[in-house]
Formats: sequence, structure tokens, C-alpha cells
Amino acid sequence: LFRSQISGNFTTQEANDLSLLLRAGALPAPLTVIEERTVGPTLGADSIASGRDAALIGMAAVSVLVIVSYALWGVFATIALAVNMVFIFAMLSIFGATLTLPGIAGIVLTIGMAVDANVLIFERIREEWMAGRTQIAAIDAGFARAMSAVVDTNLTALISALALMSFGVGPVRGFAVTLTFGVITSLFTAVMLTRLIIMAWLHYCKPKELPFPRKVQGDIHV
Repeated sequence: LFRSQISGNFTTQEANDLSLLLRAGALPAPLTVIEERTVGPTLGADSIASGRDAALIGMAAVSVLVIVSYALWGVFATIALAVNMVFIFAMLSIFGATLTLPGIAGIVLTIGMAVDANVLIFERIREEWMAGRTQIAAIDAGFARAMSAVVDTNLTALISALALMSFGVGPVRGFAVTLTFGVITSLFTAVMLTRLIIMAWLHYCKPKELPFPRKVQGDIHV
């Protein structure tokens, strides 16, 4: 039970009228729109568009660089990266997350992490292939050797992203959400999808050698 008291220079009739208005839950104060303009959303949309374009340019530049450096293996990494982006946006859509400028920054960071994982795997496969292993053996050993480093890197980033998501607010949380999704999808595409692509290539193309330089075996006679 709540009690209230009206004080001031009111007559009895004015006090009763004010009491009725308060009990009714609304005061006769109509909202008059004097001027209306839209600024924030327009600037926000421009920022999002610029950030999206920058992310696409960065993804294209990274793809070109990895293809130039690793040839066919770079194509495999680019396919995995494209699928990774599809997975990220699908997860954002499923959970109803809004793509913000910090979120785009998280996606850009994810691109770097995804390519880094693939490059690490390719280098391990190259080492095993140059050591004289067969194609399947080199691929299996390469993935096995790179697994711990890839998992450790992504797990560290995931812990940091979850901490930011739990204790951050606003833009920080938006960055953490996309980074969390990106770490999960990057780990999947690097460990599972890239391996499936390589094995499918071996099965259908049946190459005689992996497209890596290999040291000459045996003695050299002059």
C-alpha cells in the first residue's frame, strides 16, 4: 500500500483534478514534433558499407597472396576461407546477431586466423613430403603435426572472445560475438574441410606427386 501527498499552492478542486490525472496514469501533455532528422543510422550504414568493402578487399588480397605462394594449395585455402565466411554469416543469421563495425573487425581477424591455420598445415605437409613420405602419409603426418598448434591458437582466441563477450558491452561484445563464431568455423574448415578438399583432389585427380618441391633422393653420379 502506497500513500502520496500533494503539496503546493493548489485549491481543493485543483488538487482533486491532479489526483485523478495521476491515478489515471497519464498527464495531458501531448508530444509535438517540431523537427525530425536522421543522422546516426545514415552514418552507421556508411561505416558498415566501408567496413564490409574493406573486409572483402582484405579477403581478396589474402587469397591472391596465398595462391601466389602456395599455388594449388592456396586454391584449397581460398575455398576453405570462402566456406568459412558463409558459415560465419549463417551463424550470425541463425542467432539473430546484428553485423556492426566492430563485428566486421572480428571477421577480418578471423580471415587472418583461418589462413594462418591452413598455411601451418601446408608447411607441415611440405616438410613431410620433402622427407620422402608418400602422398597420403605426408598429408596425414602434416595434419597431425599441425593439429596441436592450430587448436592451441584457436582455443586461446576463443577464451579471449568469450571473456570479452561475458564482461564487455556494446561494440566490444559485437566484436567478441563474430570472433567467437569465426574461431569455431575456422577450426572446422582448417581441420576438417581442408582435409576433405585435399583428399577429394587426390581421389579424383590422382596426381603422381604433391605440388611441392622435393629433395633429390639417392646418389648423384658425375
